[in-house]
Amino acid sequence: MAHSLKFEKEMVQTSERVKCVDLHPSKPWILAALYSGNVCIWNYHSQKIEKSFKVTESPVRSAKFLVRENWIVVGADDGHIHVYDYDTMEMIKDIEAHTDYIRSLIIHPTLPYMLSSSDDKLIKLWDWEKDWICSKVFEGHQHYVMQAAFDPNDLNTFASASLDGTIKIWNMDSGSLDFTLDAHSKGINCIEYFMADDKPFLISGSDDYTAKMMINRYGTMKPNVVSEN
Repeated sequence: MAHSLKFEKEMVQTSERVKCVDLHPSKPWILAALYSGNVCIWNYHSQKIEKSFKVTESPVRSAKFLVRENWIVVGADDGHIHVYDYDTMEMIKDIEAHTDYIRSLIIHPTLPYMLSSSDDKLIKLWDWEKDWICSKVFEGHQHYVMQAAFDPNDLNTFASASLDGTIKIWNMDSGSLDFTLDAHSKGINCIEYFMADDKPFLISGSDDYTAKMMINRYGTMKPNVVSEN
């Protein structure tokens, strides 16, 4: 049976590019990270901007709600992570995090940790309960690290995707690399986990025009479905 989608609402913000969006889990808010260096919060009920402010002169490629603290965390091309209170818009922290563009930020579901991925080929683990100390650095990719994702079945494990065409699976506590999957023939832009039948699946999207869905079998990720554009 064919399915169709329709746009319920369209929200417009003048900017060169919208690089990232995030949805607040309880408020009617959409957080947008803009190439102009601004971030804004849209109310999708009123269809109005609730808050908008300049973070940096550099493009902002990732922004996330950190709901447990009422914060926004922002990663930019200046290599800094910027932390703001989203109620007062007060800056909480400005972290000199990476030496190149920050591609993505991901919040741990239960612990006070955040992962940042960067064009400097590194992934860094930050602890905001310890004044945003960098507690671990994960090194091994040979090109830009585009995104990371926590395994919902094992929150001590996360995956990372890179333009080197590999997905790497890491142990967060030990900082060690569990294994590397040569997943695509070209760079990988995005990855995401989801659960189905009590099994963790990992989806990746690549510049080789494919999206792959993989399942963890016997300690290694194996391709399950390949979809080509």
